[in-house]
Amino acid sequence: MLTFLLKRFIQALMVVVAISVVGFLLQGALGDPIQQLLGASASDAERAALREAMGLNDPLWRQYLHFACSALQLDFGDSTFFHQPTLSILARYLPATAELIFASAVLTLLLSFPIGIYAAIRPTAALSRFFMGVSVLGISIPVFLTAIGLIQFFSIGVSVTLFPDATPWGHWLNDLLSTRGGMPAYGRGNPEHVIGVWYTNFASWKGLSYIALPALSLASVMLPLFVRLIRAEMVEILASDYVRFARAKGLTPARIYTVHALKNALLPVITLGGMQFGSLLAYTLLTETVFQWPGLGLMFLDAVERADMPLITTCLMVAGFFFVVINTLIDLTYRLLNPRIALQMEPR
Repeated sequence: MLTFLLKRFIQALMVVVAISVVGFLLQGALGDPIQQLLGASASDAERAALREAMGLNDPLWRQYLHFACSALQLDFGDSTFFHQPTLSILARYLPATAELIFASAVLTLLLSFPIGIYAAIRPTAALSRFFMGVSVLGISIPVFLTAIGLIQFFSIGVSVTLFPDATPWGHWLNDLLSTRGGMPAYGRGNPEHVIGVWYTNFASWKGLSYIALPALSLASVMLPLFVRLIRAEMVEILASDYVRFARAKGLTPARIYTVHALKNALLPVITLGGMQFGSLLAYTLLTETVFQWPGLGLMFLDAVERADMPLITTCLMVAGFFFVVINTLIDLTYRLLNPRIALQMEPR
């Protein structure tokens, strides 16, 4: 186990170094920091003095060493727009994005497992076919269209008049198919203050109403994939020999489905979850833009519009670091769920 952890640490360290190199090169390629700091009205002498003070006249390798040493001390420079340390700005916007990702992950897990298991146990049922059809539709629709549709249905409202109101059931059916709207679709509201300086939307029903539509929109990215993957893995496992043997022993269906089948179906689900984590961070850009959710995604787009290179570089490096950490945790979870993988990884 110690050898495995050491190997994973070295691999993660190499990836982090590669991310830092890309971030450093990107910071210099996207614009001139002297132009951003001084503006177009500065004299050549002022530009030359600031360039010398910032070490931009040094060789590229020395500039990278200075950048890497500062990054190790969690100093990624100051934002050219906010004039504050970039890491403190990220810390201010991170809780909103973390809450949004957490809420969407909870919705995905709560819905995907029961739907996927039911579709595997009853593959020919009408409800299973409906779920599979909706999952195909969910994969095909972009997240920003899902967000706009949710705003239209649940925030603005939709009035349906398919049936004449004069008929006995016409008015009732029209009301059933219509939505009155009223849910918040802009911003984060006023999060409640809880322990320390933490503000959260989970502390009140009003806060939950603000996060409901963005979380559901973001969950639509992973939910169809999880449902289809869980169903496919459960169908394959339920047809295996050891499940037939468990049935022959007289084990209850609930124990077979949860203990024997679901546990072995978790490995590809965890793999998919880790792979989708990076894309989920990308989809937050679209979701937070549509709902104007004040998180890292909206802040990153604002930084791109302002050409705030230190803030852009810090966002990319922090996102890459989290991605490496998540992948490492997934590998460790593999060893807990399936000891055979641990044995295959041990040196002979």
